[in-house]
Amino acid sequence: MLRARSSTCPITASQTRSTCPTEAAFRKALRTYLPRAAVSVDKFHLVKLGNDMVTAVRQRLARTHHGRRGRKDDPAWAHRMLLLRGADTLTPRAWERLERVFRTDDPTDELSAAWGIKEQLRRLLATDTLAQAWNERMRMGYFVQIANMPEATKLYDTVVTWWDAIEVLIVTGATTARVEAANTGIKNIKRIGRGFRNAENYRMRILLTSAAKTVACEYSVF
Repeated sequence: MLRARSSTCPITASQTRSTCPTEAAFRKALRTYLPRAAVSVDKFHLVKLGNDMVTAVRQRLARTHHGRRGRKDDPAWAHRMLLLRGADTLTPRAWERLERVFRTDDPTDELSAAWGIKEQLRRLLATDTLAQAWNERMRMGYFVQIANMPEATKLYDTVVTWWDAIEVLIVTGATTARVEAANTGIKNIKRIGRGFRNAENYRMRILLTSAAKTVACEYSVF
């Protein structure tokens, strides 16, 4: 198991494909120990980077225009979670709230530009072929160039750096969703137990919970 910044990327010597977060430590470790493995970046982490870019732009604009952090009476702060939702999940009412944010709390149009770039990244990740992905990447690069914001430029540089891994993601659809779900389950076990003093008891509780879920899934098939 390879470790970096308290995260894990489980791989074995027999694997030909591995999915990892967008951190250089993971890529270096994979290139060192599994040089022939096809590395795929995880879609969840790329989407999170896009959301982080929107949040960084919103916070910078709040400091620039208001001279302080965002407050609940600021439309952009009040609807900060709405800014992170995918456009395809928005209801007509949510669209109205989003447009109101851009109209009343985005005098330089930078926030709406950041949101558009984040959505373009999502469109890139939703493509089915490498040709479509390349076209969406070029469109994203154009949007970033027009926006001319350091936060967006940093995001696009990450996309360029990890492009080979993104291509593997487009072709294979590889994801660490099951690993992330298992990790969340382990954290919940620890939280419910208020911490475990005995590491062996902690380990057995995790294994029993995992076994119970596996059996439940097998019976649900029939």
